[in-house]
Amino acid sequence: MKVAVCVKQVPDTWAEKRLRAEDSLLDRESADGVMNELDEYAVEQALQIVEAAGGEVVVVSMGPERAAETVRKALSMGADSGIHVVDDALRGSDAIATATALAAALKGRDFDLIVFGSESTDARMSVVPAMVAEILGIAQLTFAQKVLVDGSAVTIERVTDYGFDTVTASTPAVISVVEKINEPRYPSFKGIMAAKKKPVETIGLAELSLDPGVVGSRASWSVVADFSARPAKAAGVVVSDAGDGGVKIADFLAEQKFI
Repeated sequence: MKVAVCVKQVPDTWAEKRLRAEDSLLDRESADGVMNELDEYAVEQALQIVEAAGGEVVVVSMGPERAAETVRKALSMGADSGIHVVDDALRGSDAIATATALAAALKGRDFDLIVFGSESTDARMSVVPAMVAEILGIAQLTFAQKVLVDGSAVTIERVTDYGFDTVTASTPAVISVVEKINEPRYPSFKGIMAAKKKPVETIGLAELSLDPGVVGSRASWSVVADFSARPAKAAGVVVSDAGDGGVKIADFLAEQKFI
């Protein structure tokens, strides 16, 4: 079975994030880049599928040159090879433009399954997996908390507000997974060393036969029209209890419309 797993490099979750004044895009250079946390679960799930059924795992990532670090991390976890989509024209791509580029990179490579994390921590949209499936014209099995592969049949438990639905489709298919699906493995020293020798294909828009006009910030349907810095944190209110502390707290909560 040939499985692609899509990963994204995002700013460190604990870093202070800000937008660039000149173009209203996220300033990715101001924070360390790390693999999107939910994509680690996707890598683990892809590895588990191949370990059970045989085959190979190919890491696919779209991002600037330094996103190669994230591809290498996935390789150090056990993936076999990588594809890095990098082109200056991709900068500022929204979900639709990102899905367009990823679908172009995945198309024609005979993947049985394409695995994503359910969302990225820098956007929180959860729509790219479904968009990629739609562009490629294949089934989508999203928000999976459990995946079972039996030949060409794929069954998932899809997380819902009321529990889960059991959904089945035939390969090829796109799967997105949630964090409760598994426990991602840590790259071993041996895996880290082996990752340095694993092949990574670097491709741009020319190799994908994509017009630069359909990706990037100029082609994006969603834009940041305006933004402002987060206001400074206000000083707290100290309540001196002289026997009436409870009343003062209740008055404060009522004033803030909490009660």
